[in-house]
Amino acid sequence: MKIKDLEVGDRCRLTGYDKGVGEYRQKLLAMGLIRGAEFVITRKAPLGDPIEIKLSSFSLTLRKNEADAVEVEIIQA
Repeated sequence: MKIKDLEVGDRCRLTGYDKGVGEYRQKLLAMGLIRGAEFVITRKAPLGDPIEIKLSSFSLTLRKNEADAVEVEIIQA
């Protein structure tokens, strides 16, 4: 599942990255988006770009291309 398919308030866990997105992968790893990281979707722009997530104690805004590189699963609370 992709971040763009989620709604505001959804809690999810990063499961991996798409193949062939090496330029985004390194940048996202440096920002703390590692496998198993849990976050909440806090805001989405009307057209879906950008998307803001809350990861640990900080908020992170992702552009559409960056968000499309991330594979996630929804956490059932």
